[in-house]
Amino acid sequence: MKRKLEISELIFKIISYTLLTVFALACLYPFVYAISAAISGRAAVDYGQIVLFPKDIQFEAFQRMFSDNMFWNAYSNTLFITFYGTVWALFYSILGAYALSKKRLLFRKFFNFFLVFTMWFAAGIVPQYLNYLDTKSVFNAIGILDDKWLVVIAMGMAAMNIILLRNAFEGVPSEIEEAAIVDGASEFQVLTKVYLPMCKSTIATVALFFGISRWNGYFWARQMISNSNEHPLQVFIRLRLEEFTDAEAMAGWNQPYASDSVIYALIVCSIVPILIIYPFIQKYFAKGTNVGGVKE
Repeated sequence: MKRKLEISELIFKIISYTLLTVFALACLYPFVYAISAAISGRAAVDYGQIVLFPKDIQFEAFQRMFSDNMFWNAYSNTLFITFYGTVWALFYSILGAYALSKKRLLFRKFFNFFLVFTMWFAAGIVPQYLNYLDTKSVFNAIGILDDKWLVVIAMGMAAMNIILLRNAFEGVPSEIEEAAIVDGASEFQVLTKVYLPMCKSTIATVALFFGISRWNGYFWARQMISNSNEHPLQVFIRLRLEEFTDAEAMAGWNQPYASDSVIYALIVCSIVPILIIYPFIQKYFAKGTNVGGVKE
């Protein structure tokens, strides 16, 4: 039999659902506005007439964007950085977290403290920039001239994600590992056959964190990648924004769509892949964060 809610519980639920609805609408509104501005006519966008729904619908802004070869080149660069960056970061994060989860590791407390210490105190942008320049010099010396690999390899550290994985590995019962070792499993087999399947929720969550950070990465990609053909999508959007907001460069603009519509179209297309992938990982998100974020 369903229990009747008390007045206080009913009021709490009403307030909670109301606040959640308002918050959800506030998060959804910028995306809806970007779509409306991307497909609205020039006058409606230039004079700020777009509030929610589009006016004077046109798709020329999307057509111009899709016909730009640099857009597809930037998109492929972003896919490259996101895929290889996520795989690389997951690879060494899993290995590091697995080692730090073992009590038999020599100087384990020191390594764990040093890992957390990097979250408390950061060297700053200038030392980090100099470090990346030195790393780039090393890459060039060994024949790696593609700057995208610098973004992939040199920017893969995330202490928080390693801690999440370490806590998840520590939650695996030691009896299961001992049984696998008795059956003749090697250390690598214990990791791949025991720990990874039992911590797949946390691994999926960390992969989502890494993937989003690589997909949205802008600052260091702008600083370290000098070749415009290797710019990722976020840098490409920023360069186009600078171009379309230059009054002198846009003085002769006579298109039926606003220059801002092209920027909004770029923004929409940069968000769509994340919106497609996220629902498939969402089921692991809450469980993965709870398992990896709580240490017993």
